[in-house]
Amino acid sequence: MSPFSTLIVILVSSIMIHHLPLASSTQWCVASPTSKEKQLEENLGFACANGVDCRPILEGGACYNPNTPLGHASYVMNAYYATHDRTDYACKFFFPNSAMLTTTNPSYGSCVYA
Repeated sequence: MSPFSTLIVILVSSIMIHHLPLASSTQWCVASPTSKEKQLEENLGFACANGVDCRPILEGGACYNPNTPLGHASYVMNAYYATHDRTDYACKFFFPNSAMLTTTNPSYGSCVYA
C-alpha cells in the first residue's frame, strides 16, 4: 500500500470512528407523556415503598417542581431504574404501559437524575 493510500485509510477511519454512536450511552427511565394519572400514582407508590428516596419530590425538594404526577413519577421511576442496574426490565416491567427509556438526560437545575 502506498503512503498516500495509508494516509487516506487513516483519515477515513478517524472520521468514521468519531461518528459512531457509543454502545454504552446512558439511558434514563421516565414516565411516558401518554401515561394515565392513576398509573403514575401507582408508580410513585411502588418506587417510594421499594427503596427509592422520595424526599427530592416533596415540597421544598430539588425535584418538587414541576409539581405534577408526570414530573414526580419520572424522577422516582428513574431512581428505581438506576438502583436496579439500569435494565429494561427494571423500567418497563415494574412500570408497565407508563415507562419509556430516553438517552436525553432529564436533569434540570438542581434536580439531578441518577
